[in-house]
Amino acid sequence: MALRRVTVFGGSGFLGSYVVERLADRDAIVQVAVRDPEAAKHLRPLGQVGQVTPVACDIKDPGAVERAVAGADTVINLVGILAEQGRQNFRAVHVDAPAAIARAAATQGVESLVHVSAVGSSRQALSEYSRSKSAGEEAVREAYPDAVIMRPSVIFGPEDGFFNLFAGLARFAPALPLFGGGTTRFQPVYVADVADAVLRGASDASVKGQTFELGGPRVYTFAELMELMLSEVRRKRMLVPVPFIVGDIQATFADLIPSLGGLVPKPPVTRDQMKSLRADNVVAPDAKTLSDLDIQATAVETIIPTYLHRYRRGGRIGRASYVD
Repeated sequence: MALRRVTVFGGSGFLGSYVVERLADRDAIVQVAVRDPEAAKHLRPLGQVGQVTPVACDIKDPGAVERAVAGADTVINLVGILAEQGRQNFRAVHVDAPAAIARAAATQGVESLVHVSAVGSSRQALSEYSRSKSAGEEAVREAYPDAVIMRPSVIFGPEDGFFNLFAGLARFAPALPLFGGGTTRFQPVYVADVADAVLRGASDASVKGQTFELGGPRVYTFAELMELMLSEVRRKRMLVPVPFIVGDIQATFADLIPSLGGLVPKPPVTRDQMKSLRADNVVAPDAKTLSDLDIQATAVETIIPTYLHRYRRGGRIGRASYVD
């Protein structure tokens, strides 16, 4: 299927810029539906003049969603949050918004719909995040059965919130926590591979109605990922096993006290994310994967050196033998 006019919800985020750039490279006219068009102006240069247009859209307003979808032949939903804040709660963002987008796509006769969810989505999951992702998938399928659903594991890349978070902490903290002993398993997937998968889902009629789980070529424990990160930023830090219950208490306490203008640091994970850490975040053995989309998964080790160098003492030009 040709990608002519595409509406991307949530296109101003980490994954969104990669998706929008690839759509522009395919000569699509891209409308990016976001809360704040001014904050999405960085997307305009990804295409030719007038090719990429950020437009205001409140995803909690079905009428606004309908208007954003009108005229599009393809719709891509990338909207998601990792933690709740005010009106931005899991139910509104992960369930109600995808349902409204899918209904609008069906009503407008959109040719293809791609919905990005997450590995581990399940009604039986411990975390509200994963349960809401599962409910969102069900809502999309009910309204638009031919939707293609992508479930990525932890996404990494230059602007990620995973390696950058812990590398930033390693600059100042003498130790990093290994919640639950650091045995939780992850299968990090490169952001460019996920973007390629999204485009394939949007343009290939043969994958309509299918669900794909997107992971990298290797599974790591959380402890192994922290060791890999520390090796790349050339810093020696203690990795301290922390029981889940202790992490629960820390996250709960941090949520109950005021931020004091940022003087009180927040923990690296929330209470709900502590629940997520109790379950592995890996591709299911029987799932359709990147290889089913003819995409070769990119290894973590080949990409993180291109951006974690900024966390070294001396940055990219720091001596390779130096370890802090």
